[in-house]
Amino acid sequence: MAVLIAGRALGTPRDPRPQRLRRTAARSRLAVMDEHPAGYGRPARPQVPEARAAAGERGIHEFADPEHESGYGPAAAETALVARAVAGDRTAVGEVVLLLQDPIYRLALRMVWRPADAEDATQEILLRAVGHLGSWRGEAKLLTWAYRIGVNYLLNLKRKTAQEERQVSLDAFGEDLRDGLAEVDHRGPEGELLTHEVRLNCTQAMLQCLAREERIAFVLSDIFALSSAEAAWITDSTPAAYRKRLERAKKRIGNFLTDSCGLANPQAPCRCSRRVDRALELNRIDPRRPAFAAHPVTPGGRGVAAAAQQMSTLRDAAAILGAHPDYAAPQAKMDAITGLIDSGRFPLLS
Repeated sequence: MAVLIAGRALGTPRDPRPQRLRRTAARSRLAVMDEHPAGYGRPARPQVPEARAAAGERGIHEFADPEHESGYGPAAAETALVARAVAGDRTAVGEVVLLLQDPIYRLALRMVWRPADAEDATQEILLRAVGHLGSWRGEAKLLTWAYRIGVNYLLNLKRKTAQEERQVSLDAFGEDLRDGLAEVDHRGPEGELLTHEVRLNCTQAMLQCLAREERIAFVLSDIFALSSAEAAWITDSTPAAYRKRLERAKKRIGNFLTDSCGLANPQAPCRCSRRVDRALELNRIDPRRPAFAAHPVTPGGRGVAAAAQQMSTLRDAAAILGAHPDYAAPQAKMDAITGLIDSGRFPLLS
């Protein structure tokens, strides 16, 4: 049974590559690398900090196929893995979940802001993906296909984030950042940790000021470094319509950062270290349990300091909003998913 997105079954979508891209895909190795999805092999734009995070460090090399030049279809090992899972091999199902869980969690976190909400969304998306593995026809790599399921779920999520509920615009958010700025940097014993927490929480909140369609466009292209053709397929849009949506998002975020954020513009008023006291006062960050600065990361992935260092060398919108650690999906939630699948109560491959 194929999952339906915008009236079309996932098992039979159109080829994500426009005709022009199909003709030119093999002209140069550089062009091929630029069109590679972030989920496998080399990221499309290596300078974007979260391109590697979106890939999901575990399983990348196993499924990178140097013979598959277009970068859109699955590698042979991936096709074999899914075939084993569809045939009922529980070990293969577990490997599929392991391959998808961290990238899907990072996608959900960007869209719903809070880790607890991202955990719930990740569980639902993974169960949908595993439950419909039989409808995957290799039209795109498995992670790209799973992103498509995830995007459809996240765009239609009825629950709204706090920013969405209040309909906070970027202009209003900028005014809020100017309110209560301290004269000097926070100097408490946890100063560096809390400064990171403010930055990470702020960039999450900033994304919530975009409409969901603009937010997902910015995340897929400028943070996860997917090509516009592939991101258009994921969002079930034409490349032209997708690029227009992305351009709007980039312009809005870029203008906001230039006007408000000292990370992007040294002349802008806001400094993360001078927002700490106000954030603590408003209970926007918890010094005992930082939601983002102390979040577990994928084994071998970037921590907070490494992500911040990459951001400082680039200073553009994608770097600032993408400079999060390589967050790992919470293990307890993943164990719950595995237990549900193993219980036999879940219709594994309908």
